Amino acid sequence: MSSNISSTTLKSWRERSPSSFALKVEILSELQSSTLYSDGKYKSSRFSSGGYDWRMIIYPEGNDKDNGSGFISMYVEIDSTSLVSTQQSEVHADLRFFIFNKKENKYFTIQDVESKRFNTLRTVCGLPQVLALDTFNNPKNGYIFDGDHCEFGVDVIVAPPPTKWEILSFGERLPYPKFSWIVKNFSKINENPHISNSFSMGGKNWVVKLYPKGYSTHNNKWLSIFLFLEDGEILKEDEKVYVEADLKVKDPLGSNHLSYELNWWLEKAGTGLGWDHYVSSADLRKTYLDKEDTLKVEIVFKVVSTTKYSSFT
Repeated sequence: MSSNISSTTLKSWRERSPSSFALKVEILSELQSSTLYSDGKYKSSRFSSGGYDWRMIIYPEGNDKDNGSGFISMYVEIDSTSLVSTQQSEVHADLRFFIFNKKENKYFTIQDVESKRFNTLRTVCGLPQVLALDTFNNPKNGYIFDGDHCEFGVDVIVAPPPTKWEILSFGERLPYPKFSWIVKNFSKINENPHISNSFSMGGKNWVVKLYPKGYSTHNNKWLSIFLFLEDGEILKEDEKVYVEADLKVKDPLGSNHLSYELNWWLEKAGTGLGWDHYVSSADLRKTYLDKEDTLKVEIVFKVVSTTKYSSFT
């Protein structure tokens, strides 16, 4: 049996009694004498917590083998048969130990902020230095009361295994990161929006929507451009997709393309990522439509996040 003394233990006072198990000792001196014949320790009866059976172990005069000399030492032991019956290879639990103080009418409480791991090879965990014996044994301090009474306790909080995993990835390679769209006879387009063919990127199907008359009636002197998930592409509950891309309206006479960087989370199907005021209608006609009234739009994707889900039952 061993337990490293940790600087991460937390000490406090609590009015509420232990929720997992309590041991009330009516004659402490008899308990101390009895442990001379049980390797210095007292094992409690079994109690259940988190679907497993446990025992509390107390060294009323300290566990010398675990650097507990001069202290009350307290541990819990998992019943290994309950591990077998639940088919779990190991159990993680948070442990909180208590010693009642009648003077304060509260419980002195100590816990390790790190969970303890129990398995068939390590069935006992705890704290060797719970409370100094000099403090505990002095009746004036309130831990020994009504003659020779005292009370110990423990909370064993079992951490359940995860029921669901979410794996979010930003690094999947995009084999064909570019989407190009040639829009012919742009000035004759009547529909608003004008929608591209669908294309696949990052495991999702997308469309680009052009609003030649603006996204709203207040912006009819602007071209609006948005990236949408294709109709029918459904996001799972709470799923969201991060997109990082460069969206360009190309200059037909050279390389002075109009480019904006898109980086945003798409959190709901039916909403788009883009710009209401991408370029004014006047600048569009002047610079970005060629002689055949053709507009060229291009998106180069850098990142499209993907999310995988796994459930455990």
